[in-house]
Amino acid sequence: MNHRVQTVIALLVAGLWATALGYVNLDGGSGLLDRMEASLADIRSAIVGAKTPPPVVSIVAIDDRTAAAHGYPLDRATLARLVGAITVLKPKALALDILLVDPGPEQGDTALAAALAQGPSVIAAAATFAQSRQQVSDAANNPLAAIPEASQLLLPLPRFAESAAVGIVNVATDQTGTPRFIPLISRAADRLDPAFPLRAASVALGVDPSIEADAIMLGGLRIPTDIGQRLPVTFYGGHGSISTFSAADALDGKLPADAVAGRIVVIGSTVTGGGDVFPTPFDPVMPGVEVMSTAITHLVTGDGMVRDRGTRLIDAGIAIGLTLVLVCLIAWRRSAAGYVIIVLTLIVWAMLNLSAFAHGYWLSAALPIAAAMPPVLILGAAELWLDRGRARHFAEQSALLQRIEAPGLGEWLARDPNFLAKPVRQNAAVIFIDLSGFTGLSETLGPVKVSEVLSGFFEIIDEEARAHGGAITSFMGDGAMILFGLPEPADDDAARAAACAVSLCERTRAWLAAHAGFAQKKIGFKVGAHCGPIVASRLGTGDRQQITAAGDTINVGSRLMEVAARHGVELALSAEIVRAAGPDSVLAQSDRMEGPLETTLRGRASHIDAWLWRSRTL
Repeated sequence: MNHRVQTVIALLVAGLWATALGYVNLDGGSGLLDRMEASLADIRSAIVGAKTPPPVVSIVAIDDRTAAAHGYPLDRATLARLVGAITVLKPKALALDILLVDPGPEQGDTALAAALAQGPSVIAAAATFAQSRQQVSDAANNPLAAIPEASQLLLPLPRFAESAAVGIVNVATDQTGTPRFIPLISRAADRLDPAFPLRAASVALGVDPSIEADAIMLGGLRIPTDIGQRLPVTFYGGHGSISTFSAADALDGKLPADAVAGRIVVIGSTVTGGGDVFPTPFDPVMPGVEVMSTAITHLVTGDGMVRDRGTRLIDAGIAIGLTLVLVCLIAWRRSAAGYVIIVLTLIVWAMLNLSAFAHGYWLSAALPIAAAMPPVLILGAAELWLDRGRARHFAEQSALLQRIEAPGLGEWLARDPNFLAKPVRQNAAVIFIDLSGFTGLSETLGPVKVSEVLSGFFEIIDEEARAHGGAITSFMGDGAMILFGLPEPADDDAARAAACAVSLCERTRAWLAAHAGFAQKKIGFKVGAHCGPIVASRLGTGDRQQITAAGDTINVGSRLMEVAARHGVELALSAEIVRAAGPDSVLAQSDRMEGPLETTLRGRASHIDAWLWRSRTL
């Protein structure tokens, strides 16, 4: 299977995975994604930091000081005095975050009902569900169908409900207990009730809420909602971010008028040990009254997070797009630059997601991560596994090449595949070596024995070529040609070639002596060496190419073997290579050199000067 087909399959599988997760997230049906998203939302909230809430809500807290002075819980008569003290300061609305489900002393209940009736006020109710987790699902055609049905409602006493509007104080928390949403509509078997924050906002604004598929309308103000008509809640900061005053001051007539006038005032308990607290990204013990006040502020000012069906569709699109982009990048190039591009892509996505969060758009961070990471990790692991296989293959091929070519030439070809794609004229030194008398012997040895003998001979040639930096460009029957000057010419090419020629003579003579019967068969060898201009090139087409050299220098080097044989020596060298090797070469240090001799070469009209190198045993 080629790489392109693998990439297409990976893209299809990754796209289907991301699409499936996007569909699940669209219906809000993944607890794992919700848990991931809750943690990532806390991280983004911490990065964005606390901010000052709009001055539309004030909290009058039944705190420790109030409890110490008036007892806890406050009796109905004291609560009536508190409501009256606030009402005279003309709030837009007064919201009492206290359940009034049980009757108290008649005098106190009567006083509280009368106090609530003095101005626009809201009191709390609660809903209970058969399951601890309120299951919601997307139902765009019927906005009410997505609202979970309560098994029981804890409603205030009728006398209080006749004096004030009623709102449900439920919150939707995640697995850690952190409030994430406020269900704006609660549904029982025979009734619908607005949430406590929605009722307080509608009373303060003097409008009745209307329900749309993914929003609540408060007059001209449209509040986007998530699945099940839930309002996303994000907090301004820790405990006390929303202006908070002690109920003790209100009862003592010390409550500042500007803390109440024109604002929505929420009365609730913050007393230590009261139990109505929640963990938030900014505070582990946020009072429930401040959670309600935060939601009221979102509704009145419209500064809450936008997380509705539209953002969930965007989430799905981003998850699919990011997954496909990362898979393409993984498949495109696995290099340092490729990984940098992948990291930059993730950083850009993270920054855009954080910027959207900071500007009030709650785009999922968990969904793109869950969609992209498994395909990317699986594809990356598969590519690494395939790369290891390719690396082993190339290593084997390289090792094979190095067994044929001299060190350096194989690496050079790997770095520059176009090496010698066009013929190059340059100076080089050349050595030819050939066994003499071996052709007749091979007829009696048989092919297996011939192969064994020649393998030993060629191993000597290979070792000496490597040792002196030469390149074996061809093995010819029972001989070979070695070039010095590839891949690039060097000043010491001739000296290294001369040293290699002498070493070849010494080792080949010892090798022949070690084979019994070669002497009787008169098996010998001859070597010729020359230097000068050559034309190096590749021969062949397609996948079958061979590096070779041509020119007069090559012909002279080959004919010098005949000169060596004619004079009964092992090595014949041209005067040019002896001169180019220099006075410090192995030739100059030897006392076995004869020449120069003027000699003729077969097929060549002009004479050349040649030197003979004779073994001490000859």
